[in-house]
Amino acid sequence: MQKLKQANLYRSELIPISGKLVERYNKCLVKLGFTETKLTSFSIDGIGWSPEIAEEKDEVFYLNNGEANPHAILITPLQKGLPIYNFFHSFDLDLMKLVFKTHNEKINNITRDSAICVDFDQGIDVFYEPLDVLKYKDVNISFRLIDDLDKAKEEQLQLIEIFNKDNNFIDENLHQQLLTSAKKYGDLRERDVSLEPIIYTSDSFYTKAFGGIYLLRNFITPILIFEDRETYKEAINDTTFDVLMFHVSQPELITQLKDHVIIECNLEEEVGSKRYERIKNFIFGEVLKETQHPINEILKDKMLFKSYLNKIDINTRKKVMSIERYLDKKQLDKNTKVKDIVDEEFYVALHKPHSSLRANHQDLIWKLLINIAPKDVLFWYWYDKENFYKNFNNWPESKQDWVIETICNNF
Repeated sequence: MQKLKQANLYRSELIPISGKLVERYNKCLVKLGFTETKLTSFSIDGIGWSPEIAEEKDEVFYLNNGEANPHAILITPLQKGLPIYNFFHSFDLDLMKLVFKTHNEKINNITRDSAICVDFDQGIDVFYEPLDVLKYKDVNISFRLIDDLDKAKEEQLQLIEIFNKDNNFIDENLHQQLLTSAKKYGDLRERDVSLEPIIYTSDSFYTKAFGGIYLLRNFITPILIFEDRETYKEAINDTTFDVLMFHVSQPELITQLKDHVIIECNLEEEVGSKRYERIKNFIFGEVLKETQHPINEILKDKMLFKSYLNKIDINTRKKVMSIERYLDKKQLDKNTKVKDIVDEEFYVALHKPHSSLRANHQDLIWKLLINIAPKDVLFWYWYDKENFYKNFNNWPESKQDWVIETICNNF
């Protein structure tokens, strides 16, 4: 990962946490029903998740009380706009944007000397079976402050009200209560520490529950796409709901997505595009073994590319150049079929979300397509960072160099 870190491509926007903020973070963990961290310093992302604490606890989703109950921790206004490096739902970033859009000033105020526990409640206490994800609709976002700062303000105001009545200003016991409250919490009279709940209405989304499920709504028929094969086998036996169900590896999935006008592919338009070149280079790089030149040089230099293309076996060569071969043959014979010439994996990788989809739906479909055919390293990095990181470690160094350069050149 050192190469990615040097290129600012590995969790580069995490916020370092130490000192008093660690104490506040631990209070949030306890308030949410978790155990404290023993670390004296760590880093967090936009939702308050820390890779160091996840490693310490040996639990990636340590901010979840079961798959149905995710949480967030806010301890600094600097979390506003930060990436979420290990989201549980694809809409987690939208949730945090809504939180800061609604309560930005209050969060700035409260986190001066306190911290906020955030609960995302979709009305499901526990998941029992895969199709429970269909119950997702409204997410109620509620807030709790450490040290019960909101309750402390109410008590402080009540004490002041009593103090101002009759001759209570001479009551030494009342003086002491006011001083104790002020020393502990400061003067809360003018501070707005009340965070009203927010409702977020979910749409199509991806969740990591049950091994990973995509739920595509607002189409002809709702579509569920499962990453885990055992979960898929369990779900297809449930006839309670009228939904289409697929495993992510099923070839029929691409056909259904095209029929539902969710994805599209125009090979004539794609050839010559930067995305096409990235995908073709990546596929070529996968088959290069024990080369005389570094892979990154081969993929960047046209002469070297042609040289090594002619060194590989004929079937692999046809795979790498299958799109261009198909388009050439189609000019001569319009009845030429894609499936007869084009490598299926290459073809799937060139699909994209349909242009009619809303921006948030397009992002979700990009993630799905990358999951099905992870061949475009740029979009792989954008839409599935954790999986990208895992695979990056297994690539030869020269291929890693090409990947980093490709990503950096497209920012």
